[in-house]
Amino acid sequence: MADRTALEDADIGEKADRAVVRDALGVGVAVGLSGFAFGVTSAGSGLTLLQTCALSLLVFTGASQFALVGALAAGGSPFTAAAGAFFLGVRNAFYGLRLSQLLALPRAVRPFAAQWVIDETAAVALAQPTRRAARLGFVVTGLSLYLLWNLTTLLGAMGAEAIGDTDAWGLDAAGPAVFLALLAPMLRSGTERAVAGLAVLLGLGLLPVLPAGVPVLLAALAAPTVLWADGRRRRGEQEDAR
Repeated sequence: MADRTALEDADIGEKADRAVVRDALGVGVAVGLSGFAFGVTSAGSGLTLLQTCALSLLVFTGASQFALVGALAAGGSPFTAAAGAFFLGVRNAFYGLRLSQLLALPRAVRPFAAQWVIDETAAVALAQPTRRAARLGFVVTGLSLYLLWNLTTLLGAMGAEAIGDTDAWGLDAAGPAVFLALLAPMLRSGTERAVAGLAVLLGLGLLPVLPAGVPVLLAALAAPTVLWADGRRRRGEQEDAR
């Protein structure tokens, strides 16, 4: 009886692991393919093949990479382009704080795992019910996405010349589209939607009058502005209730 129960538990565990791997691979493949668009866009913005591949290997955060090459392509200075990419990438540090507690990886592994702390790996890991499943989801998502993203980046950069005018294909919109698709389901509260809406208005409204890359930096003011207004509103409601 005990042996039968152990076998049933093992079978349930295997099915659960397969489900995690399936979901993780689905995310890794779906997002990894957009590395092709990044490679083409990066090459079209003037970066060399080596520079393009180095960005994917070392930076490995799609939204920041697209922001960087997009600002450079629009004529922005390297400083503003890098600053915009940096502020977009800061969110990964907050993912890391949460994942470090959830995954509880050995200290020797953490520096290497930090390279894979991005939107997709955080989303898959945090959705799991157990630490084992979270670790498995994190590793499979990170490995599949890292390998495929870098491979498609290389192919995209090499094929940029064959494609010709990258702007005519509209591939520069692929990165923001993927980022928005990942972000939209996370905007659950009114405050979050207000921050996103104000950031869009600031970014698009300031685009015609400010140098490339600067509107992205100023759009970051949306969060403190909305939080300040929301705090004032709540204090007013509390005073009225008294």
